[in-house]
Amino acid sequence: MQPIWTPSDKWLEETNLRHYQAFLEKNHGLIFSSYADLHTWSVSHKADFWKSIWDFSGIIGDTGEGPFVVNEDHFLDAQFFPNACLNFAENVLAGLKHFEDDESVIVFWSEQGVKLHVTKADLLLQIKKFRAWFQDQKLQAGDRVCAFVPNTHDSFAAVLAASSLGLVWASCSPDFGVEAVLDRFEQLKPKALIAATGYYYKGRYFDLGEKVHQLSSALGTQGSTVVFDYPGFEDKSKQAYVNIADQETHENEITFERFSFNHPLYVMFSSGTTGKPKCIVHGAGGTLIQHIKEHQLHCDIKPKDRVFYFSTCSWMMWNWHVTTMASGAAILLFDGFPFLPTPTILFDFAEAEKMTLFGTASKYIDALRKRSLDIKKTHDLSALRMITSTGGPLVHESFEYIYKHIKQDVCVASISGGTDIISCFVLGCPILPVYAGQIQCKGLGMDVSVVDEAGISVEETKGELTCQTPFPSKPIEFVGDSEHAKYKKSYFDRFDNVWCHGDYAEETAENGLIIYGRSDNVLNPGGVRIGTAEIYRQVEKVDAVTEALAVGQQWDEDVRVILFVTLRDGVDLDEALKAEIRSVIKNNSSPRHVPSKIIAVPALPKTKNGKLVENVVRNVIHGEEVVNKSTLENPECLTYFANIPELQVA
Repeated sequence: MQPIWTPSDKWLEETNLRHYQAFLEKNHGLIFSSYADLHTWSVSHKADFWKSIWDFSGIIGDTGEGPFVVNEDHFLDAQFFPNACLNFAENVLAGLKHFEDDESVIVFWSEQGVKLHVTKADLLLQIKKFRAWFQDQKLQAGDRVCAFVPNTHDSFAAVLAASSLGLVWASCSPDFGVEAVLDRFEQLKPKALIAATGYYYKGRYFDLGEKVHQLSSALGTQGSTVVFDYPGFEDKSKQAYVNIADQETHENEITFERFSFNHPLYVMFSSGTTGKPKCIVHGAGGTLIQHIKEHQLHCDIKPKDRVFYFSTCSWMMWNWHVTTMASGAAILLFDGFPFLPTPTILFDFAEAEKMTLFGTASKYIDALRKRSLDIKKTHDLSALRMITSTGGPLVHESFEYIYKHIKQDVCVASISGGTDIISCFVLGCPILPVYAGQIQCKGLGMDVSVVDEAGISVEETKGELTCQTPFPSKPIEFVGDSEHAKYKKSYFDRFDNVWCHGDYAEETAENGLIIYGRSDNVLNPGGVRIGTAEIYRQVEKVDAVTEALAVGQQWDEDVRVILFVTLRDGVDLDEALKAEIRSVIKNNSSPRHVPSKIIAVPALPKTKNGKLVENVVRNVIHGEEVVNKSTLENPECLTYFANIPELQVA
């Protein structure tokens, strides 16, 4: 297989990863002839590897006396840097040393046309205001604060202020309904609530006053709620609560107390599609060192780079984006619908702000491709070095689209990990070639292996994505899980002392990886395991289809594949179109992949982060209860899948 992109010699020489290899040679006498050799060392010498990341990146804090990894042989009990202390925010804000006080360190664009440049001095002042408010509330290190906020510079300032004081942060984006937010926040018993007064989406301003009132009342934070205005709508601010704009601060220099490496930093939430979301606690040190490794070595982020990730404050990529400032990057934020006011608004942003890393969801790239947008002809993206995609597999055709129609000389990194580890298992590598449809590599320090049903490692064969040994960003705990029962069931139920991530994957001959979808959504007709992404990739070739969702239906003591599709305006699902879909799937995959039934629906259900929910549709077609509809962006569309006559017959 031929690569779709190969780094030049000049590119290679300038990468952080090459500088890191030189650092290892100079300081430890270690020379590696390939990335694979470096990866093998990183997982077989964990203490040396993670200590080298601390030293190479210049993490601020005290590592303490070694050993730097204890209980390495037991996943759940393993600890990294057990005697270390640091402050997460101190390390993130250390990246500001590369900027003058009047230089922009955050640039915010919104759908309705607001463009804000937040200087270093502006950001530090806003952090001091939030710190002063937290201190006025008598909050102590370890207290939890919850945020109901959009993706703005104020949210960024608030999370850094909270972490600077050792507070624990959890956030939801404001498009969540009150019930869905309370399902998450009530479990945490927060001491304070941070909220925006509103947000803007798809051409409309949404006032959050009533939602914030309901949340504050239910959480018991009426006296400890602070709000900030949405950019461009300051005059709409409701003053029922303290507005951070009115907060006074007398702090000259921020002083940072240092906490243990495993001091809690974030609470992240599982999707909650099968019940109340699990509350996953991540530590400051593990999050910091893992993100810095990914940013500097895998994403090649350097001082004065300009990094963008299209995200909301409900998605772990927002937390991941926050940490990029630790590597000296300026932060580029966009809030709103990514195709308004124009379909190319994000690339307008990229060109105007000389974006160096463009991060987004795979579905966004798919949508660009289906709109046939030729970005390369309309935009100057000369500063752009890397495009990253996550939230689902990036299909082969979307890789080709990027190189033909966005930019030719760019490293395209499909990345995969999750909320559970607030980072990646497999991701990009700036010194390796890119192969269409593949994730470039296993993350350094991540002992990733694809295994068969018996837990034996396999190559060029589909299996379960696992991590064989511990890593620093594994969760500290789940909230309300003192015996670790939920923790163990979530990751170690399948294989003893081996993290099973729940992805159906394959390691390729090129040492890359392909993710075929979630394991619990794998189809099994006639005993043959099929990842849903294998079907989606083929269906996307059919121009009349805009999106597809495949599930397995129990039928005649077996499983049959049911394919739901949404169609372009004015298109009907006639027998000719069904035949075309089946032919494309059969000719490019196999007869086993061909669905027994193809059914058109007006819409497909998704989470708030835009992910298809195959398991929910599977429950509906089998007449089973959907436990928590509030986690869905469009729960009303579930009615399309209930009691379908066509699914009651052969």
